[in-house]
Amino acid sequence: MAEWVSMINDYLWAKLIVIFLVGIGLFLTINLGFLQIRHFPEMVRLLWNGREKNNKDKNKKTVSSLQAFMIGMAARIGTGNIAGVATAVALGGPGAVFWMWLIALIGAASAFVESTLAQVYKVKDGDSWRGGPAYYMEKALGSRKLGIVFSILLTLSFGLIFNAVQSNTIAASFENEFGISTATTAIVLGIITTIIICGGVHSVAKFSTVLVPIKAGVYILLSLWIMIAHYELLPSVFGAIFSEGLLSLKQLFGGVMGAAVLHGIRRGLFSNEAGMGSAPNAAAAADVTHPVKQGFIQALGVILDTFVICSSTAMIVLFSGVYKTSELSGIPLTQESLRVGLGDLAATFVSISVFLFALSTIMGNYYYGESNISFMKHSKKSIFLYRVAVVAMVLFGALYSAELVWSLADVFMGLMVLINLYAITRLSKVAKALLKDYLAQKKQGLDPVFRADSIPNLPGREHLEAWVEEEKSNKQS
Repeated sequence: MAEWVSMINDYLWAKLIVIFLVGIGLFLTINLGFLQIRHFPEMVRLLWNGREKNNKDKNKKTVSSLQAFMIGMAARIGTGNIAGVATAVALGGPGAVFWMWLIALIGAASAFVESTLAQVYKVKDGDSWRGGPAYYMEKALGSRKLGIVFSILLTLSFGLIFNAVQSNTIAASFENEFGISTATTAIVLGIITTIIICGGVHSVAKFSTVLVPIKAGVYILLSLWIMIAHYELLPSVFGAIFSEGLLSLKQLFGGVMGAAVLHGIRRGLFSNEAGMGSAPNAAAAADVTHPVKQGFIQALGVILDTFVICSSTAMIVLFSGVYKTSELSGIPLTQESLRVGLGDLAATFVSISVFLFALSTIMGNYYYGESNISFMKHSKKSIFLYRVAVVAMVLFGALYSAELVWSLADVFMGLMVLINLYAITRLSKVAKALLKDYLAQKKQGLDPVFRADSIPNLPGREHLEAWVEEEKSNKQS
């Protein structure tokens, strides 16, 4: 069974998903006028303003744009940033880093579209908002069945199975480094997970807002320290990235997809999740005045994840040179590379990093699943059962091997990606119209505000729960 699942998984990702993700990403990039480059300063400005708003509204129960961004980053920044990037370099060489950067630029357009759509078609959930691909499939495309299929796939892969893999990684790392039994790690992880997820989206948001900057900041500083300490290697490392990357680009035009291209694209997409339909679930929770604001912020998340976090691992591995003389890959390669740069403390640091990265990913993945459980059947009982299942999978992952489960999750996620790409391609005109509306208001010197009647013939307008109150109040005044 494991062999069959592996064959399906390899075909699905190598033959279909990579081609569609890159192709649709290029289409959206061109169609939206290279927004990820032209409007990058606006993305940074919005994120900074979101920080200020978060500080002012910290006692409110709404989720700020910064908190929604952090939930998305919590799920993005996981063990894949440590293990996946190292594997890409081991298998594809420095040129794989070039392709990770390139795919992040392309994928930012897909991230903008899916997160903007998630904002448009979000629904009210108590004091919060909830949404994602399942919601815009139902409301804009008129297909609840498609939304349910997507929700099932996402909940199984992100909400349950991937969390088992994350806890498995933590348990294995702690046992190897500190001699802590997997049973002890399982109990501790189960308790932490239970405490946080029982607080709902607000608890997850606060947890992510605190942990994500800490874990990312320490890791980035460590990478910078290694680069500064070995600054004489900068020209050769960056020279290898671009020379091998451009060489593989030439080979690609000649009909050859080399290791650098394949592994750079696959690991880049696994890390930044652009177009997968996962991050929009977090984007929908944000309380903003215009959908494009959160679309910009989530597009920035794709760029930061790859150009900053993934690049940190890439620099650690490339500066050490271990990948040239060793057959190591994944976390052992990152660990050995850090040992070369820092000494024996590296192993301990990697274990702590794995714990922080994986723990925040569990929280982000949990929220994705909760949002989709609510789409299928919104009840306290279903959410309670889902929370029990999440904790159970965290315990299971820490105690048992999850290789087959991981392969099954990849298949589920692959099917989820294809469904989401279909939806955002059909609805890309909505995102384009919203971007035009946002820029027109900015040109007038306004802080953009969206109303349901701003876009003529908006698909699913009669089903909107957000953006209509503002419209009603304006008509009354």
